[in-house]
Amino acid sequence: MKGHSVQHDRPVGFILVCTNKSEKQMLSSLVFPQSVIYGHKVFAIKPGDYIFLYNLDTDDLYGTFIAATEGQYDPNLPLFNGRYPYYVKVKITGELKQLKQAKNFLDKIGISRKDYLTYKGISAIISGLNGNLNIKRSDSYIDEDYRPAIISTTLWDYHKQSYGVTPKGNNKYPGVTPAFIIYNLVWRYTKPGDLVLDPMAGSGTTIDVCKEERRRVIAFDIVPTREDIIQADARKLPIEDSIVDLVFIDSPYGDNIRYNEHPDNIGHIPATDEKFYDELEKVMVECYRVMKEGAVMGWLIGDQWAKKVFVPVGFKIYERLIKYFEPIDIICVVRRNQTSNTPFWHSKALQHNFFLRGFKYLFIVCKSYEKKYGNLKIKWNFYER
Repeated sequence: MKGHSVQHDRPVGFILVCTNKSEKQMLSSLVFPQSVIYGHKVFAIKPGDYIFLYNLDTDDLYGTFIAATEGQYDPNLPLFNGRYPYYVKVKITGELKQLKQAKNFLDKIGISRKDYLTYKGISAIISGLNGNLNIKRSDSYIDEDYRPAIISTTLWDYHKQSYGVTPKGNNKYPGVTPAFIIYNLVWRYTKPGDLVLDPMAGSGTTIDVCKEERRRVIAFDIVPTREDIIQADARKLPIEDSIVDLVFIDSPYGDNIRYNEHPDNIGHIPATDEKFYDELEKVMVECYRVMKEGAVMGWLIGDQWAKKVFVPVGFKIYERLIKYFEPIDIICVVRRNQTSNTPFWHSKALQHNFFLRGFKYLFIVCKSYEKKYGNLKIKWNFYER
């Protein structure tokens, strides 16, 4: 599956992996397939990027390769019987070199095989392949802003609203959604070509993420901010039943932000009014209607403290959600860029003994957990106290 990619200003470096069973075929075909675990990394590759191949069994590193294509997806890829659907075609640049005990070298210079490499990082590894192992460690070898990680815990923290070489949404929009949240949901719960729905699209962050990650997307808002957002009320979506693979919603938390002046905007209702939750429950019912069996929804929400009144908005939303959906998990998303994150407000919070909002909830729920996961079996270890 091909996407519409943007060329980098400078090439990025990637370390892809193989095993003893796959090394020979990958080196002879110059096609480097990877498992779904590395799908997000493969999709970051653009023509002209540098690729190194690391054998997990032997601790050998091979290079240097140049990406001949962008990262691809083909669930029917004949190589290895389609078990590794994400791949890139490469070509060898110069003489193929091999570095043994590569992990020691990479650890010494501060590079992990999961990192995205700057041009300096690429040059450092090429020097190692050429026999120069006296390379000094440097923070400049890794591009930490290029792509976010797929986070494995229930604490999600990313220091920027957007990522990559193209903006995601409008970071000046009030309450703009952090792009890494949608990125993580998309890569965990969909595959390329699946349909993602955002019924309260705001500045269009979901659209931009899905286009870059090669998912189909449809976005609505009661007052669209751009041409690719369709005007509609989230309580009555103009789409068919059971067609959506993933829903993402960053809903109002009450009437704390004035998004627009539309009279039907749910964000005009205060979070202290039960009607606010009644209206959002209508959105939940409508999302349930359009989702496929087994589809997942991520609902981002925060609590409210205003005028000396605390409202546990998140708990109230969760109570409504589980009337229709089965829970998958609850994520704590660190809030970094809210307007109250200033010395003035931190001082006021201590002076008057209240708390600033430090996190949001991301409720991840499923329309039929059994349909999504089937008879999932995981072996757990239990430890004596």
